[in-house]
Amino acid sequence: MSLRNNIVSTLALFGSLGTLVCCALPFLFVTLGAGAVLAGLVSAVPQIVWLSEHKVALFIFAGLMLLLSGVLRYISRNAPCPADPAQAKACMRARRFSSVVFYASLTIYCTGFFFAFVTVHIFS
Repeated sequence: MSLRNNIVSTLALFGSLGTLVCCALPFLFVTLGAGAVLAGLVSAVPQIVWLSEHKVALFIFAGLMLLLSGVLRYISRNAPCPADPAQAKACMRARRFSSVVFYASLTIYCTGFFFAFVTVHIFS
């Protein structure tokens, strides 16, 4: 896997985690009646408010990074691994790990999207 793929995958993961922190966790805390926990969390980490204020840009960025990561994964899906057995094993392990990270990021993104944009219309 190239450095470009690693950078894009990392940005996709952190973008997805940002969507989860900005939108899904606050909704979960309020739904469970843990508003005081949310207030304490916001006072300890005030950047959560900034993320929530800029959630559209955050979701666009994370979505683009996930799309780019998916395209790069698709392009390199049949790339050969080294002939050396140890390096080939490491290559295959890295590909599996990359797949897990990609699909976990996609799941986190979809969860954040649901709580940020869909539940607003359901519960209003």
